[in-house]
This record gives sequence, C-alpha cells and structure tokens, in this order.
Amino acid sequence: MLKNVALTDILFLDIETVPEEAEFEQLDQEKRDLWEQKTKYQRKEEISAEEFYERAGIWAEFGKIICISVGYFNFKGSSRNFRVTSFFGEEIKLLKEFKNLLEVHFNRPKQLLCAHNGKEFDFPYIARRMIIHRIPLPNKLDLFGKKPWEVPHLDTMELWKFGDYKHFTSLKLMANVLGIPSPKADIDGSMVREVYYQEQNLDRIIRYCELDVITLAQVFIRMRNEELLSEDEIKRV
Repeated sequence: MLKNVALTDILFLDIETVPEEAEFEQLDQEKRDLWEQKTKYQRKEEISAEEFYERAGIWAEFGKIICISVGYFNFKGSSRNFRVTSFFGEEIKLLKEFKNLLEVHFNRPKQLLCAHNGKEFDFPYIARRMIIHRIPLPNKLDLFGKKPWEVPHLDTMELWKFGDYKHFTSLKLMANVLGIPSPKADIDGSMVREVYYQEQNLDRIIRYCELDVITLAQVFIRMRNEELLSEDEIKRV
C-alpha cells in the first residue's frame, strides 16, 4: 500500500531532454545514418530522417539531458513542506551533481525514486547518459541482478495502470482527473527543444521541469487520499 511508504523516503524527479545537436546537419555522417536506421519504423514514408530529428531528444543515444528537477518532503512536527531544486547546464556536470545527491542523501535501501513514466523514460535515460559519460551508476540506478521487488523505483503512471499494460495516461491528464490545479507553465514538452536551442532560455525550461515535479508529488499524495500541497508548503531551494 502507498501509505506504507514514508513520504520523506521518496525523491520525486523529472528530466528535460533535447537532441544532442541543434540541427540534423551538425551530426557526423555515421550518426546521421544511424539515426535514419533507428527511426525508420517510427517515421511515415513522407517524413525524412532530417525532419524527424526534432524528436531526437526522446532517445538517450541521440539526445541529452539539460535539466533534472527533484523534490522531497520535509516534516517538522505537524507541519510539512515540499522542497524543489534543479540540476542544469552541462550534462556531465548535472549528472555528477545528481549522482552525488543520490549517494549522499538518498542511499538507504528504503529510499525510493519516483517519476511519471519513469521506468520507461526518466530512470533508463539517466542511466544510459551516465554510462555514455563514463560515470559509474549510483546504486539507485544500477538494476543488474535485482529482483523486481528490490528495484527502488516508483512510477505514478504504472500505479495508475492497476495492471493494465495497454494504458497510457499523461501526468497532465492524471492531475486533471484527480482535481489537481494545473501548473501555470508557459511552455509544454513539445516546446523544450525550441526554447533551448533557439531562445536559449534555460530558465523557462527549469521552471517547467520544477512545476512537473510539484504536480508529480501532488498526484502521488492524492493517490494516497491525502491533502494536496498548498502554495505556502512548496519551497524552491
């Protein structure tokens, strides 16, 4: 049961990713060929590999992480707050900083990572990018040899499936049906590449990523049938 997990033992997280290069032409020829082969079955015949490159950020082999936002609960007596912070900038730097957070503050067996669709996207993406940068995996992301019940990951989309493997529900839709106010973000996921490469406005992306982490936490506590966080309880650090 979800209520058996202490909120203070959960690190909520979200990542934002973009293609590794701003334009398809900036890839070397071998990487272009590999991209064309990789996406052959996803693309319609009339869409070229170059046109499809705007979606490259969803693949760890062709994209990179530009922001990891995390949030965690803190309780003092009967009061609570939810603290949110972000790692951003050069990918290898933010990955090392995130790894340090896991190893210093979230390294106990009972502590868990939580993301929406995290088991399919966030967790493997972070692990793959760490391996690409030759960063040793922290224990929370090294799943080799672990039994399913030993994997320290929670996934709100998986929890919402209730065993229905065909079902996909976005975080935004879950928030809507659970009566959680929509975060006032000025961008959505489809705009991240443009905002990063054309506007060069990383601050907008960080804000968007942090709002998703807050929504993620709200969805989780709503699934526990607990009171939602108020604005006063949310702290950005």
